Amino acid sequence: MGIKIRITIKITITSDSKSKSWNQAGGLRRGRVAEPLEFLDASHVRLDDRRLLYFGGCDYLRLAREPRIRSALVAALDRGEINVGASRRTSGNRRVYEELEGELAGFFGVEAAVLVSSGYVTDLVAAQALAGSYTQVLLDARAHAALVDAAKFLEAPVLVFRHRDANDLARQLKRAGRASRPIVLTDGMFAHDGSVAPLRAYERVLPREGWLLVDDAHGAGILGAQGRGAAELEGVEGGRLIRTITLSKAFGVYGGAILGSADLRERVLRRSRLFIGNTPLPPVLAEGARAAVRLLRRRPGLRRRLRENTRFLRGLLRQGGVEVPEHPGPVLGIRPVDDRAKEVVDEALLSRGVLPPFMVYPGGAEGGYYRFAISVAHRRGELRTVAEALLSWREQWVG
Repeated sequence: MGIKIRITIKITITSDSKSKSWNQAGGLRRGRVAEPLEFLDASHVRLDDRRLLYFGGCDYLRLAREPRIRSALVAALDRGEINVGASRRTSGNRRVYEELEGELAGFFGVEAAVLVSSGYVTDLVAAQALAGSYTQVLLDARAHAALVDAAKFLEAPVLVFRHRDANDLARQLKRAGRASRPIVLTDGMFAHDGSVAPLRAYERVLPREGWLLVDDAHGAGILGAQGRGAAELEGVEGGRLIRTITLSKAFGVYGGAILGSADLRERVLRRSRLFIGNTPLPPVLAEGARAAVRLLRRRPGLRRRLRENTRFLRGLLRQGGVEVPEHPGPVLGIRPVDDRAKEVVDEALLSRGVLPPFMVYPGGAEGGYYRFAISVAHRRGELRTVAEALLSWREQWVG
C-alpha cells in the first residue's frame, strides 16, 4: 500500500541577481500534489536546480532501480500484453499471476497467496472475503488508513485499542466475552517510525476463535531472517494469522497480495466483489515482481546491509546524546517542537544538501513530522551528513 509523502520545503538560494523561494507544502494544503522530483541516482534527487540527498519514500532496498528487474519487465513487455482488460474471474487470468502467487506463498512460507492490483486494496479485498465472520473488530489506534477502511467491510462493531498496547487489547477482549470471535487489525511494521506490532503478545491474549489481520506493507521483504516480515520477526506465523503485503516497497515493483490458507484464497475468489470485478495488475509488472522475489531469495545481504545502515544512523544520534528508540524498521521519525523549529531544521538539512522529508500522514505526529527512510543505497558519509544536521539543532526536534 502506497504512502503519499508530503514534503515541506522552504529553500532560499541567494545569487548575484536575486533570491528564490520554494514551499512544497503550500500546494498540498490546497489539495494539490507535491512538486515533482527528478531522481538522479539511488540516493539523490533534483528539486528545481538543486541536487539533494533523498531520504523519502519506501524503496528500502532500492529494487525499483534494479537492472535485473528492469530487464524482466522489458522482456515481458516485448513478448506479452500491456493490460489484460478483464477480471481474473472472467478472461483476465494469466499464467504469470498464478506463478507469482506460488512464488510469494513459498517466499513467505504460507499455504496460498492471492495477487491483487495494489497494496492498499489488499486489506479491502480480505475484509470483503471475511465479512460476517467476526463479532468484533479491534483496530490499532494508529493503523494505516487501508485498515481503517477495511474495518468497515467486516460487518462488526469496531473498537480501537491503544497503539501497540497488548494490555489495552486484552482489556477490550475481556469485555467482549469468552464467546466472542474477534479479529485484530494492525500494521506489522509502522511506517511512521519503524516500530513493529507486538504480535506475539497479541496472539497470547486472543481467545480461541480470535484472528490477526496484519498489514505488513513495510515489513515484508526486509524484516526477519528470511525477509518474511513482522510476523517472522515476532515468531507468529501460520495458525490464526492473515497477512497483506505490497509489492511496491521492498520489492520495488507494484501490486499487492493476501497471504494465508487455501481456504482464505477460495473465500477471496468467491466473496470479494473488489477482487471479482477488478482488473489485475499488468502482466509485465507481475513478471517484474517474480524477478524481485527471486532476487530477494538469493541476496539476503541486502537485508543485512539495510539493518547495518539503520543501526549506524541511530548509533550516530545516540553518540550525540539523543535517545532514539530501538525499532527494527529502517525509519527514523522526528517532529519539530513548533513551526519555527521546523524552519530551523529545514535550513539545517538544506544547508547540507538534504531534502527535508517532512510529511503529514495518518499514523504520524499531529501537525507533521520528518520521516527519514534509510535505504541500502545510502553511504556512511550520507548518513553522517543527516546525523550532523539533526544534532546541530537538537533542541528543535524530538524523537
